[in-house]
Amino acid sequence: MYFQLDNITKKYGDFALSIPNLQISRGAIFGLVGNNGAGKTTFLRLCLDLIQADSGKVLSNNMNVAKNENWKKYTGSYLDEGFLIDFLTPEEYFDFVGSLHGMTEQDIKKSLSRFKQLFNGNILGQNKYIRDMSTGNKNKVGIAAAMLFNPEVILLDEPFANLDPTSRKILNNLLIESNQERNTTIIVSSHDIANVADLCSIIAILEEGQIVRDIKTSDKTYKELQNYFEIEKLESSKI
Repeated sequence: MYFQLDNITKKYGDFALSIPNLQISRGAIFGLVGNNGAGKTTFLRLCLDLIQADSGKVLSNNMNVAKNENWKKYTGSYLDEGFLIDFLTPEEYFDFVGSLHGMTEQDIKKSLSRFKQLFNGNILGQNKYIRDMSTGNKNKVGIAAAMLFNPEVILLDEPFANLDPTSRKILNNLLIESNQERNTTIIVSSHDIANVADLCSIIAILEEGQIVRDIKTSDKTYKELQNYFEIEKLESSKI
């Protein structure tokens, strides 16, 4: 197993995330869906040792993330704008991230070429600081940086948010390509059940801090998620 959560609990006031046991296999594309406040971001922050669990442990490739930092060498992540250094240009930021992983200038240039369609001429060569970019373009910079060095594991929180439909599809394809070519383990949290159903091999539904259902995806998964969250009923009531 590549990721394993054992007897994890994390409390914030009345809210409690509780995951007795969860295993994510190497090469899986794991999706986490749930309503606001379900605990999706808390889950990812625990996996990245950004917050400490009240009890239990998170293992990455059999390493306890709270006691060993070697997992950071093969893990790429982007959760929010706080991951960015926004007083840099995208080029400067990519150079910085690449340098942390021993990438040469040529390595970085080659890796960034994969994101040409996603960037759509709005990221590189704009002589603009990251802080002055739109939220969607900031997300593109963060996601590309997370994938830049071809990590073994990628964790993304709401990667499809603030992206137009074309960019969502391009990102979906980039993640699938990374998984198929490098057997990358991908963990994605999202409200976008259509993209999650299309992207992920396994989906877990998180509700009030607990995983209430896990689904091995098929051509019926999107419909199943719609029914669970009663999206069809809500949409029909607006007509």
